[in-house]
Amino acid sequence: MFVVSVQAHYDSAHFLRNYKGKCERLHGHRYVVEAALATEKLDESGIAFDFVHVKKHLRDLAERLDHENLNDLPPFDTIEPSAENQAKWFYDELRRLLPDEMKDAVLYTRVWETPTQWAQYTERTLFL
Repeated sequence: MFVVSVQAHYDSAHFLRNYKGKCERLHGHRYVVEAALATEKLDESGIAFDFVHVKKHLRDLAERLDHENLNDLPPFDTIEPSAENQAKWFYDELRRLLPDEMKDAVLYTRVWETPTQWAQYTERTLFL
């Protein structure tokens, strides 16, 4: 199986409504989001997916969150803007934007809040 991944970044503020501790106060992160796609086949160019195409969609999504208070944006105005929920949002939105033949190739999306901690969303069982 071939797996390719692309990354984008965004700077956003958020606070967790149902958390007791420092994260209940407004604070910011320089987030990094990664999307990985998997396939069994390569095209005639010897590539799995065009990085440029996938990265454009991921960057467009990240741009929607950049320099925003996530708590003010749907769906995070009603659900917690945790890294876990952001990862699921990216997964769902990326699958919505990609061409039909690529939708099922999305393996996971991962959101880093810091260089050493991340949350990931997938609809598959992964052993990484």
